[in-house]
Amino acid sequence: MGREQRMNEIGDSAKIMIGVGLRNSHIEDALSCPAPIDFVEVHAENYFAEGGALHRIIGDIAEAYPVSLHATALGLGSATAIPQHYLHKLSALTQLVKPLLISDHAAFSWGEIAGETVHGGDLLPLIYNRDSLAIMIERVDQVQQLLGRQILVENLSMYLSFPGSTMSEPEFLAELAKTTGCGLLIDLNNILVNAFNDLAINSLEAGIEWLKLIPKEHVGEIHLAGFSLPRPGQLAVDDHAQPVSEDGWLLYAHAVREFGSIPTLIEWDNQLPDWNTLVKQAQRARDIAQQVLRDE
Repeated sequence: MGREQRMNEIGDSAKIMIGVGLRNSHIEDALSCPAPIDFVEVHAENYFAEGGALHRIIGDIAEAYPVSLHATALGLGSATAIPQHYLHKLSALTQLVKPLLISDHAAFSWGEIAGETVHGGDLLPLIYNRDSLAIMIERVDQVQQLLGRQILVENLSMYLSFPGSTMSEPEFLAELAKTTGCGLLIDLNNILVNAFNDLAINSLEAGIEWLKLIPKEHVGEIHLAGFSLPRPGQLAVDDHAQPVSEDGWLLYAHAVREFGSIPTLIEWDNQLPDWNTLVKQAQRARDIAQQVLRDE
C-alpha cells in the first residue's frame, strides 16, 4: 500500500489518524511489512543530509506513508535568531517530503557565546511571560512564512522552572496559537511527567485540568508515550522507554472527548520494542479513540 492509497483510505473511512514514531531499527519492517497505521513521524534533523543514503531512505518512507516532520532544534523560544543554515535545511526537507504535519517545541535552544551562535543541545524551558511570548510569536511567524504553511508547537517536559512567569503553560500556548495561527501538539506524556514530578498533585487529575485550558480549535496533534518510573526521591524523565501508561490511556480518552478526532502519534525512542509491539500500541490508541467517538 502506497502513500496515496493510505491518504485515500484515511479520507474515506478512518475517523481518526493514528501514527507511530519511525526510528532507524524499524524502517526496514515499516517498508517491507505494511501496517495498519495512517502516518509515521521522523525527527527532521536526522534527514538534513542533501543527497546520499539518508536522502534515498526518507524518499522511500515518504512514498510509503504520509510523514510528519518533528523537529527538535528550532528553539522557537530563543532570543537568539534561528540560524539561516538550519532554516534552509528544514525548508529543503519540507519540499522533498511534503509532510502531513510539521512540529517543534515551546522551548529555547539557541544562544550566543563570545559572539558565536551555539545550540544548547536540549529543549530548555521558558519563562511564561509577555516577553517570552513576543519572541515565540516572532519565531513562529518566521518559520511559517518560510515554509508557507502552519506548524505545530508542542508543550514541554520541564525539570525546573524560572521565576518571573505570569502565565500558565497552557495559557501561554493558547495565546501563541491565537496570535500566530500555529497549531498545538499536545504531548500527554509530557503533562504527566511534569505532574508526576510535582508530588503535591495527582497526575491524571492535573492532566485533565491542564487540557481544559486549551481551546479545541488550536489542537492539531496528540502525542502518546511512556516513561520509566524513577527511584524514590528522583525526578521522572521523559525517556520514551516504556509503553503508554494506564494514566496515559485514560488522559487520551479524555483528550479525544475534549478535542475530537485529532491525529495521534505513539512515540517510543529508547529500549525500543519490535515493530509489531509498536503497531499494537497504535491499535490500542485507535480502539480507545473510536470507542470515545462512538459514545459521543
